[in-house]
Amino acid sequence: MRVLYLSDVYFPRVNGVSTSIATFRADLGREGIETTLIAPEYGRDGAPGPSATSSAERIVRVPSSGVPGDPEDRRMRWRSLMRTLAAMTHERFDLVHIQTPFIAHYAGVRHARTLRVPCITTYHTFFEEYLHHYAPLLPRAVGRVLVRAFTRSQAHQVDALVAPSEPMREVLLQYGVTTPIHVLPTGLPADRFQPGDGARFRALAKLPPDRPLLLYVGRIAFEKNIEFLVESYARLRHAAPQAMLVIAGEGPAQGALQRLVGRLGLSEAVRFVGYLDRAQALLDCYAAAHAFVFASRTETQGLVLLEAMAQGTPVISTASLGTRSVLKPEAGAIVVPEQAAEFAAAMLRVLSDAELRAELAARARRYAESWSSLALARALAEVYRAVCERRAGRAPQSHRAASGAANLPDVGAQRH
Repeated sequence: MRVLYLSDVYFPRVNGVSTSIATFRADLGREGIETTLIAPEYGRDGAPGPSATSSAERIVRVPSSGVPGDPEDRRMRWRSLMRTLAAMTHERFDLVHIQTPFIAHYAGVRHARTLRVPCITTYHTFFEEYLHHYAPLLPRAVGRVLVRAFTRSQAHQVDALVAPSEPMREVLLQYGVTTPIHVLPTGLPADRFQPGDGARFRALAKLPPDRPLLLYVGRIAFEKNIEFLVESYARLRHAAPQAMLVIAGEGPAQGALQRLVGRLGLSEAVRFVGYLDRAQALLDCYAAAHAFVFASRTETQGLVLLEAMAQGTPVISTASLGTRSVLKPEAGAIVVPEQAAEFAAAMLRVLSDAELRAELAARARRYAESWSSLALARALAEVYRAVCERRAGRAPQSHRAASGAANLPDVGAQRH
């Protein structure tokens, strides 16, 4: 089977969508499913750069332009994308899989119709919560209506949707989406379990070798609720003055967050270390931390939680939307309400109790091992085959995920 992926974002742009695409494509290849990815070119002004087309990885880069007010992302040029797809009409694809709801969505739907093949999309992002951060003048009620209508419209243009978690599927159903929805989170590939070297990270980042570290990893964006983590950490400092907070990532909220840190008098104790190389530096960073802290309200899954657990790093987190699917009782995590005093108390408890940290670390590793990316890729392959069979008018016989919302793949059953 050959599947065409389209996405408005991919590496070198670091986020959960890029990670999910890369993880699934690698494991689908092991299952005999060949994927070709179309994504933006990240060279300056769309010119070829270090992320240019890779035939070995079957990645086709499309010339792109900047996105106003967003220096991290690129916008594929419509005419260039149409020329790219036109040049590929001779290639046989069995299915089109759209990863983002912008230009890639409309191009993907159009190309699937040209090829007369099924089209599915993954709903990676909870846009209803994102919108008010980037359009603050738009009343939330109006934004909510617009996002829900937009989502329903796009969902009805495809044959099936993939939701990264059961809570995200519930949101889509509340929107009135009637297209079949399959719950398939992104799993952890084997390299995420390679032991990191915490001492090496501390040395490279010029961090003291003995001070307790709390860690956040992810995009530094307003919807990630990092200011809550900083405010909770400020309360912790009264009881644990030696503790430090490391923030790994970059994003549009970084300036505002650094100003908050300065106002709270925490500049010496809060370190911004930027994006880290996933192959080793990120693993070292997780391993250096005494606890991973998280409070995002918008995650459709929360993959960084699992990455931290794979390194045996205890997690302290709120549980909103997709993170509720990850933060199970056996997960080696302490779940806390979004209240700064309680969050600070949980951080102090973990930092102060070495025996508790060891217990949480062991449980976290065991739990993370159950999220096999290969098993989840096999489930996605079943979805592909079932969607193709339905389009061809043949009732799926052996694919458990074939009937959409009525018979969703059981994520727990896939953990092996």
